[in-house]
Amino acid sequence: MTWLGIDLGDARVGLALSDPELTFAHPIGNIQAYGDSFRALDDVIYVIEDEQVDHVVIGLPLLLNGDEGKSAKKARRWAANLVKRIERMSDEGEIRLNATPSVELMDERLTTVSAHRQLSDANITGRRHRPVVDQQSAVVILQSALDRKEHREK
Repeated sequence: MTWLGIDLGDARVGLALSDPELTFAHPIGNIQAYGDSFRALDDVIYVIEDEQVDHVVIGLPLLLNGDEGKSAKKARRWAANLVKRIERMSDEGEIRLNATPSVELMDERLTTVSAHRQLSDANITGRRHRPVVDQQSAVVILQSALDRKEHREK
């Protein structure tokens, strides 16, 4: 099994993968979004195909009070588009998957703060954060989902 974590952004979409045992998340890079995360959909789908991803965890940027703002609604639309696009591309033979991955949205409040802190702890200076913070945020999102899954199974 392999899970994919996604941190949506207008500049970059950060990606993280799990290990096959669903224990650890690690960064696999960013996809340039050029001002609109929807531009990254096909590239994300090709990662899903290449890695034969079983489950996708997308960060849901809720407001601090827990309400859904504009960004959270956009993330929901992005997730729905991802599912539709995977089904269409699979039906048309553009991609080959063992199974269509399940998709979940996960509260990502404060993940960027956590990602910046982790990068600082790793002695990556502030100026060098920008190119890697999105993928590190994806790691935080995915690791939270993996930890939650493990906790439920105990």
